[in-house]
Amino acid sequence: MNQEKTLWITRTAIFVALLVVLQAATAALGNTIITGAVVNMLLVVSVMTCGMMSGLCVAVISPIMAKLIGIGPLWSLIPFIVAGNITLVLIWHFIGNRHWGQKYTSLIIALAAAAAAAKFLVLYIGIVQIAVPLLLKLPEPQAAVISSMFSIPQLITALLGGGMALLVLTPLKRAIEGGQK
Repeated sequence: MNQEKTLWITRTAIFVALLVVLQAATAALGNTIITGAVVNMLLVVSVMTCGMMSGLCVAVISPIMAKLIGIGPLWSLIPFIVAGNITLVLIWHFIGNRHWGQKYTSLIIALAAAAAAAKFLVLYIGIVQIAVPLLLKLPEPQAAVISSMFSIPQLITALLGGGMALLVLTPLKRAIEGGQK
């Protein structure tokens, strides 16, 4: 195995490990906004520092690990969450990597907002408009709780996660690039 592939596997594994630890730690606080923001931050940081495939791996593994550690939603909702995560990662990958730097601050902030809005729309349409009313056939109180969880709070957590990522990305990218010399 070449050094570049080993480095990619190692970095992706570190993001997955961080994801699991931070999901468990923040879930213990009982605040889903904090947990969601941290997960979204890790999605953005993984794609922006390690590339699209790393971000996609973290995007897919995130809701599965959340479910396995007892904080995730119903298994039937995981494909929708994966789709939302992938949307966020792809937008950051294809737009964010083209416009990174000090002179593009407004574009980066707009990117964070656009990626958050796109993820929110995928989750809202997929879960609130399709899965809950058409696929799950849940009792009304449970349907209302799930619909509430996958509406505005998802936009807030994606915005917060993107904002947190913006704070750490530049120093983290410098540290990674410095370590490769």
